[in-house]
Amino acid sequence: MSRPLVAVLWLVAAGAVVFAAIQIVPYGRAHENPPVTAAPAWDSPRTEGLVRGACYDCHSNETRWPWYSYIAPASWLLTRDVDEGREAMNFSEWDFTPEEAALVAVAIEEVVRDGEMPPREYRLMHSGARLSEAEQQELIDGVQASLGE
Repeated sequence: MSRPLVAVLWLVAAGAVVFAAIQIVPYGRAHENPPVTAAPAWDSPRTEGLVRGACYDCHSNETRWPWYSYIAPASWLLTRDVDEGREAMNFSEWDFTPEEAALVAVAIEEVVRDGEMPPREYRLMHSGARLSEAEQQELIDGVQASLGE
């Protein structure tokens, strides 16, 4: 065998060993969805549907965990994203005063308009999160009607 081929085979073998070894790391496998304790009162089923499709996997306790969320390193990334999303704002543990909820509505409008939420990498894997401009406006209007003062 030629040297380059041997080197490639060694790299592939080493990669397979590393991939197998990282599966042992426990972080990212416990996909628990805590109970829903409170939720916003949505102004319409349409608003709730848009928010669920674009936001709930990271910003609620109703995360849908896809098959690849059980395989490292994807499991690590998804768990981190969900942990951070729930910490930032969790629709399933809604404990905002009306004044705070109005500020949340403004923040949601800003990140949706700026294209920050849902994140691009999430939209790539979840077609329901790819909102048209009209759907983005519907989501913003519905969130304002539901949470705004």
